[in-house]
Amino acid sequence: MKHAYVFPGQGSQFPGMGKSFYEHNPQARSLFEKANDILGFRISDIMFTGTEEDLKQTKVTQPAVFLHSVIAFLCLENPRPEMTAGHSLGEFSALVANGTLAFEDALRLVAIRANAMQKACELQPSTMAAVLGLEDAKVEEICASITDDVVVAANYNCPGQLVISGTIPAVQRAMELMKAAGAKRALLLPVGGAFHSPLMAPAQEELKTAIEQTKFNTPACPVYQNVVAKAVSDADVIKQNLITQLTGAVKWTQSVRAMIADGAHRFTEVGPGKVLQGLIHKIDKTVATDGVSTGLEAAVAK
Repeated sequence: MKHAYVFPGQGSQFPGMGKSFYEHNPQARSLFEKANDILGFRISDIMFTGTEEDLKQTKVTQPAVFLHSVIAFLCLENPRPEMTAGHSLGEFSALVANGTLAFEDALRLVAIRANAMQKACELQPSTMAAVLGLEDAKVEEICASITDDVVVAANYNCPGQLVISGTIPAVQRAMELMKAAGAKRALLLPVGGAFHSPLMAPAQEELKTAIEQTKFNTPACPVYQNVVAKAVSDADVIKQNLITQLTGAVKWTQSVRAMIADGAHRFTEVGPGKVLQGLIHKIDKTVATDGVSTGLEAAVAK
C-alpha cells in the first residue's frame, strides 16, 4: 500500500497563505526570500497581506500556490512519497516533491508559464465553466457538436463535475445545451481565460523553450501526469507532457483512479486549501485523505 502526495492548482489561493510557515520555520523564510529574488518582486508580501483581488492575478496566483505547496512539502519531517500528482499548476509542485525539478528551476518555469498564459488570455476573450451532474461522455459530445467555435472538456475533477473551456460565446452555448441535456448546474468560473484548451497554444512555444533549457532529473518516484493519467518516470516524457498540458485536459479523476489501482491507499494534499481532498473523496470514499496547509499540521503527514 502506497502513500501519495498531491498538490493543488490555481483557485486554492487565499489571503495570508504561507504566512505561518514564514513566521515559524527558518527554512521556509529562506525559501520565500529566495523566491522574492528569483521573481523580482516580493510575492511573499502579496501572499501574506494582499487581498483576494491581488492574488487573482495569474502572474501572482500561480507562483503563490506553487510556493505555498512546495515550501509546505519541504518543511515536512522526512516525507516519503511513493507517487505524486498535481492538479494543473500543481504538477510542478509534484515534480519538486519527487526530485525531478529543483525548487529554483521549477519556480522559474511556473513564472514563465503564468506570464505566457496571461498573454494568451489577452489575445482572445475566453472563459471556463463548471458543469455538474452530467456524464462526461455527454459533456464531450455537446462540446464536439459545436464545430464553428472552440469549446472543450478541460478538467475532469471528479464524477459529475467537469469543467469546460473555450471562447465566451461557445462556452455559453455549451452551457445551455448541457442544462437542456439534464445538467444540475452549469456556471461560469471567475478565471482569466480558457485554460487547458486550444486557445492556450500561443503560450506553449514560450514554455517549451524554457522547459527544454531546464535540467530534469530522473524522479525518485512516479508522477501521475494530467494529460496521460498514468505513472511517468522518464524525464523526457515528463517534459513533453508538461508542454501538452497547457492545451490538454486535466484528467484528475482518471489520475486518482490510476494511483489507487497502482496501490495508493493514503493521499496527502500539500498546499493551500482542501480542494483535492474533497475531489478524491468523491472519486473513491475508501481511501484515506489528509492535508498540510497552514504549517501547523506538518508533523502529522510524515
